[in-house]
Amino acid sequence: MNAGSSHYSLRYVWWWLAGLTITASLLWFLWLAPDNRAPAFTTATVQRGAIEDSITALGTLEPLNYVDVGTQVSGQLKVLHVDLGDEVEQGQLLAEIDPTVYLARVEASKAQLANLQAQLADRQSQQTLARLQAERQRSLIKLDATSQEAVESADAVLRSANAQIEAIKAQIRQTQSALKGDEADLSYTLIHAPMAGTVVQQLANQGQTLNANQTAPIVVQIADLSTMTVRTQVSEADISKVEVGMPAYFSTLGQPERRWEGALRQILPTPEIINNVVLFNALFDVPNPDRDLLPQMSAQVFFVRSAAANALTIPVSALRSTKGVSNAGNQEAEVQVLDAQGQPQPRTIRIGTRNRVMAEVLEGLEQGDEVVTGGLSAERQEGGRASSRRYM
Repeated sequence: MNAGSSHYSLRYVWWWLAGLTITASLLWFLWLAPDNRAPAFTTATVQRGAIEDSITALGTLEPLNYVDVGTQVSGQLKVLHVDLGDEVEQGQLLAEIDPTVYLARVEASKAQLANLQAQLADRQSQQTLARLQAERQRSLIKLDATSQEAVESADAVLRSANAQIEAIKAQIRQTQSALKGDEADLSYTLIHAPMAGTVVQQLANQGQTLNANQTAPIVVQIADLSTMTVRTQVSEADISKVEVGMPAYFSTLGQPERRWEGALRQILPTPEIINNVVLFNALFDVPNPDRDLLPQMSAQVFFVRSAAANALTIPVSALRSTKGVSNAGNQEAEVQVLDAQGQPQPRTIRIGTRNRVMAEVLEGLEQGDEVVTGGLSAERQEGGRASSRRYM
């Protein structure tokens, strides 16, 4: 009995010590082992790279210089000498309007002018006769060989001849003016290019009858494609952030990897309202020597407020507080930096260019430093509460 009881007691003590040891080990693992604690924060490494703060907008390409070539006279478009895409020189013949009616008007005006000039010659002959008769009557009255009434009648005939000549001269000037107008209309039947460029639109077809009595019909549009204008619509929330002269660039749907650069030239003061959204047109120009850019292309536009190359950068989520949010640079901010033991320590830094994702570090951090960007997900935090402490 004594030997069995003693053996039972030793076994009980052994199991009790084993349980105590396991419990102590578990407590040490959960609360005292720093290497086993799951961190309750996420970090990012300070790296070098390019950073840019820009305003994005959508734009449409259009030629900087273009002209709508129309007709100033009505009639049938008899001949069209150009096609879409043709390169034309200044003064080149583009189209011809049927000149029949305008030729007839010119001929009629010339005939009327010739008739008036013949009448003028006749009146001038009558004027000469009237002057001679008036001079004769004045000579005879001195000799008392004629009556005063005859003298006055001869003077009246002379004055009438002079007046008729002046009237015909006025009609001649009027007819000459009408003839110039008719000749101008006749010349307008030949449509020439007012500038060199590319035919980008054809709005009338050969054989079509054009009516220029109310508005000038457009035959073709010629554009100089060597320089293109980007017409960008900027929202009213962003228009105060852009200014004339700031850098701008864009890419197209067809060449998303290529970048065309320019500078903001003009902000039009009158907005467009589309679906209750107020949009302002901002214009800038880009060279197009290889003609890759065409009218009406869509462009993804970026107006650059500030930018830095090969700069130290950190995520914006690492910034705990800032003193004055601005993109002018030299702004102070506080971040949490991991020390040699992996513990977060507060540090004040200076930031420069920043956008919605990244911020430029001007002072306070070195490349390779680890900064705290935020806590772990709620799911991981819930699972790690029993085995870790939260470091923020």
